[in-house]
Amino acid sequence: MNALITTAVFGIILMFVGLVVKQKQYIKYFAIAGTVLAFIANLLDVQQGYGVMHGMVEVSSFSVLFNAIAIASTALYFLLCGSAFEKVGEDVADYFALIFFILAGIMLTGAYSNLLMLFLAIEIISIPQYILAGADKKNLKSNEASLKYFLMGSFTTGILLMGIALLYGATGTFDLREMGLGTGELSPLALCGIILLGFSLAFKVSAAPFHFWTPDVYDGSPTVFTAFMATIVKAASFIAFMRLFHVSFSGGNISHHWQLILAIITAATLIIGNLTAVFQQSVKRMLAYSSIAQAGFMLFAIVAHNEMSSQGLILYAAAYSVATIGIFAILLKMNDYTFDGFNGLARRQPLVAVVCAIFLFSLAGIPLTAGFFAKYFVLSAAVQQGDLLWLVILGVLCAAVSAYYYFRVIIAMYFKPGEADAQGVTPGFKAMLVVAAAIVIVLGIFPNLLLQFL
Repeated sequence: MNALITTAVFGIILMFVGLVVKQKQYIKYFAIAGTVLAFIANLLDVQQGYGVMHGMVEVSSFSVLFNAIAIASTALYFLLCGSAFEKVGEDVADYFALIFFILAGIMLTGAYSNLLMLFLAIEIISIPQYILAGADKKNLKSNEASLKYFLMGSFTTGILLMGIALLYGATGTFDLREMGLGTGELSPLALCGIILLGFSLAFKVSAAPFHFWTPDVYDGSPTVFTAFMATIVKAASFIAFMRLFHVSFSGGNISHHWQLILAIITAATLIIGNLTAVFQQSVKRMLAYSSIAQAGFMLFAIVAHNEMSSQGLILYAAAYSVATIGIFAILLKMNDYTFDGFNGLARRQPLVAVVCAIFLFSLAGIPLTAGFFAKYFVLSAAVQQGDLLWLVILGVLCAAVSAYYYFRVIIAMYFKPGEADAQGVTPGFKAMLVVAAAIVIVLGIFPNLLLQFL
């Protein structure tokens, strides 16, 4: 796990860089260099070979590919949003350091082979987020977001630990592949452990009815950090969710014990996320509820445990992360976060409006964008699984609903009179937006460019 070591070391280095480097914009370039080195270190795992390390971490093509997506998305995030760190507070180097620590936890989510490593991964990801949510110390909404996230997250950690303890009591091991839950009768102790683990991970991915923290935390946190929490972190939580349930809880007839529960959670997440997003008047808050709706689609990959679901979640992680980071980067340049604040943006900034429309098309699942194939794969996986046709139909209907609130932004940009105020839109920023939009389109036409690495 070279990438894990590299990201952790860079996090520590960045804590001291802030004491030496006075020009804060240079810290961003140092952080981008860190992501490049982490990406190279991750590729070295392929040369060193796959396998299980000390019974704790399993390096595979899946983990290496997801780590590559997470690191590349973080580099794109730094390039598009890194300059906005200075607007939050003076501790710019510490913000970058915390994100590298989160990235270290993300490196574990696709590779852990032990429940203890799952716990460490989740906590390494979560604790820095509590700090970042409250980074804007003079903003009461930011303070509220941090406190609410910390209290709810700590409570959920207790549920996670209780689930791990019950599973250990039922199986006598923490190893994912040695639990033997697929053989013989499932004990009530093990079933309770599975349910508690499912509920705690459902909180981490903001699935209904464990989603109540999401809108307030995403809306109250500094926008630049919401962009990271709602994309790369969410995708990593889903990877951890899928690995646990597909490796340990899918053998024999065990999946019948939890599949219906997760299917109901998926349906509730789709309905609540989409319907509440329709009524929002702030684009930032709409994106918060949109992230809940997108979580509903990613849950299809958990409920349907087959090869296509793994491919779908990988593609969804890439498509969703790139598109949402791009939209939040544009949002950071706007003075008004309401829908009316986007009125006339196509006249003031035509290129920005075009790429923003491409990102929104992808989130809505319009063909020729990466979001279309992401939704296609996860829905097809559910069809292959069988007994989930009702859920697939609901997903298609909710995708149609999502087009309404995404297209509200496009209508505001192109068809409503106004003078949208976007500041700090430099040529370099536009170039990176074009790169992100190109990734969305290329993956929408050639998804196998990414999936072939599996």
